[in-house]
Amino acid sequence: MLSFITERKSCWEMLALEKRPIYIYGMGNGADKIFEVFEQYKIKAKGVFASDEYVRGHSFRGYKVKKYSEVCEEEEDFVIVLAFAAGYDSLIEKIMEYDRRHTLYAPDVPIEGGGLFTYEYCEEHKEEINEVYNMLADDFSKKVFADTINFRISGKIKYLTGVTTPKSEVYTDIIKPDTDEVYVDLGAYNGDTVAEFLEFTGGRYQRIYALEPDNRNFKKLSLSVEGKENIEIFNCAAWSEDTELLFADRAGRQSAVSTTGKSKPARCVDSILQGSPASIIKMDVEGAEEEAINGAKYTIKNYHPKLMISLYHRNRDIFYLPLMVKKLNPDYRLYIRHQPYIPAWETNLYAV
Repeated sequence: MLSFITERKSCWEMLALEKRPIYIYGMGNGADKIFEVFEQYKIKAKGVFASDEYVRGHSFRGYKVKKYSEVCEEEEDFVIVLAFAAGYDSLIEKIMEYDRRHTLYAPDVPIEGGGLFTYEYCEEHKEEINEVYNMLADDFSKKVFADTINFRISGKIKYLTGVTTPKSEVYTDIIKPDTDEVYVDLGAYNGDTVAEFLEFTGGRYQRIYALEPDNRNFKKLSLSVEGKENIEIFNCAAWSEDTELLFADRAGRQSAVSTTGKSKPARCVDSILQGSPASIIKMDVEGAEEEAINGAKYTIKNYHPKLMISLYHRNRDIFYLPLMVKKLNPDYRLYIRHQPYIPAWETNLYAV
């Protein structure tokens, strides 16, 4: 049934069989998650390295952090395991160059929630995965869907580089914003996605609502929209109802609802709009997309806004969220696109 999934062995299984030395590329939270899975699979890392310009004699988890050039001098052949996310061109190109020189894996570990994305996981959810594949609106969406899944199983970046397209293509070919949109931005960060939206409408719109829960990001968002009319900004999380949640401020894009942290207001789209329409809703809310969709049920069912929804925070998002949206509005045409990012972050659903 899953004929479009060609990868059967996970990158973890491949790494467990490796005889060559394995080096972790990068440090921080991503590397910690990878080391945890290494313990589970009994994979032994020989060392940790960073790009030459970032090495300053520090250590990580008991390893002296080496320069890439040092590892190349010491090892005849070695395997690289990428431990961070890359979203800008020069860094992506560097990773692709390393991939050409070595065996490189970019393991998929969920940003939120537990478990690993393996072929066995896909088998457990084969009915949902097949249903999504068959309902997608164009052949390229099906290819993006299939190759993203193959990447998440294997960690091989060739699957991502083959389906990466610029965000501009989404706006010009799928979303096609007009000049009188009511735009709702859930997870507005520092205002970059509001600015992106305005770029494609020539700065014209009817109204904008933007939610950002992280305090430091919210200050930047406030500055970015200062002086603009008909924009309401909210220092709160997006959720299925109006409530209070514990929230972990992480300053960057990964601030999220948590089991620990500070109490933060949360709002739902239907409450904010109070029955009035929205024409475009964007959701990038660090694993709370299901709750955000539930909080916009009335708006989605009654006004059919175009939707832009992240599909990469939790393992099940890539199949669960499209099915959820289609159930709310069977008339939606569903597209999936992957914008420049390694690993499979910025893989998004577009419903029109």
